[in-house]
This record gives sequence, C-alpha cells and structure tokens, in this order.
Amino acid sequence: MSKPFKTVIVAAAFAAIATSALSQVAWEFNPGMAYMYAGPGKMTAMAMAPGEKNHGAMMKHATRVPNNTIFFMDGGQLYSVSGTLDPTGNFYRP
Repeated sequence: MSKPFKTVIVAAAFAAIATSALSQVAWEFNPGMAYMYAGPGKMTAMAMAPGEKNHGAMMKHATRVPNNTIFFMDGGQLYSVSGTLDPTGNFYRP
C-alpha cells in the first residue's frame, strides 16, 4: 500500500474503533472511496479519482493489511498490532 492509501485504511479502522468498543458490525469500505487519517481528530473520506492511472499509482506502493490487525490510540498516536481481542477487550497474540 502506498503511504497515503495505508493511512486511509488506518483512518477507517480508527473511526470504526472510536465509535464502538467491540462492535460486531462489519466495517464498510466502499469501492471508489478513500479514507484518510491525518492525526487525532483528523479523519476524512472522499471519492477517489477514477481511472487506471490513478489506481495504478496507488497500487504501486500498496501493501495488504494482514488479518487480525488491531488499531488503537495511545498518547494521541495511532498504532497497529497483530493479534486478537477477546469479548472483554483483552489482547492475545496468536
């Protein structure tokens, strides 16, 4: 993933986490939309420019977010870690 696109994914994850403690509702990442986290309280969603050239530019530097990635805030910074949370919110590494 390119840094901007990875930031978009992280932003969407942060927004979902910020709105519910352990939601069973699936996140909705809509085709053609970009989600960007630019720091605490700075989340935006916007339609991406259409076209092969734009898509190719983003995919050139894209990396897949691994399964069981947890996003969380600490000291005003956004972090991610591989693992799982149990229903009470306790963290476990697989």
